[in-house]
Amino acid sequence: MSVLRLIFNILWFVMGGFIMGILWWLAGIISFVSIIGIPFGRSCFVIGEMAFWPFGQDAVNRRYINRYDDIGTGGLGILGNIIWFLCFGIWLALGHIGHAIVCFVSIIGIPFGIQHLKLALLTLAPIGKTVISRQTV
Repeated sequence: MSVLRLIFNILWFVMGGFIMGILWWLAGIISFVSIIGIPFGRSCFVIGEMAFWPFGQDAVNRRYINRYDDIGTGGLGILGNIIWFLCFGIWLALGHIGHAIVCFVSIIGIPFGIQHLKLALLTLAPIGKTVISRQTV
């Protein structure tokens, strides 16, 4: 990990990343309450880790990594994303957008606001995505 990436991740963690990561993990814990929510919960913990340390990570469609469709990248993935959006996605997206607006107020916060918008887009439809390190891209 480069020094600049480490500095950005530490600043991110202190200036809002911690809150959003906890909210992702809280959504994951709530998802685990029901048996059918376990796949959602697992995704929440993976993306929650990205919400803690987003610099140097990207979320990509699993279809591009595996070179084939799976249950999350097909029709059931679309249905799952709709259910996700109605239950948790809208609220997490609003949290990221609110943090992005606050970050965009200052010039120094612009990179953090961009990361919040990236995570807000991921929040809308996370099923079928996986988090990878940019070093592996």
